[in-house]
Amino acid sequence: MATQETQQAPANSRRNEKVGNVVSTKMQKTIVVEVEMRKAHPKYKRIIKSSKKFYAHDEQNSARVGDVVRIRETRPLSKLKRWSLEEIVRRSSLGQIEEESKKAAS
Repeated sequence: MATQETQQAPANSRRNEKVGNVVSTKMQKTIVVEVEMRKAHPKYKRIIKSSKKFYAHDEQNSARVGDVVRIRETRPLSKLKRWSLEEIVRRSSLGQIEEESKKAAS
């Protein structure tokens, strides 16, 4: 019985996942995701926003600036890249407008 339980639980389920906004897609197969964290101040109990940027691997270059994405922790892929794109939660309307303007220009 114990072997069946361990086989059913995937090994990568304990990896960290974060949700954030895509800030940059200027690199090949790499996106920069900004994750906003809200935390109460230890003494004054006021909510403080802090943000951190993560470099994530995007194999198909499918994410666009402004998209809300979910990233998952992976093995180190480069000096700064330790995350991979899991899914695009919500598409940005800004990215669609940019694509239409590029098609009209060419």
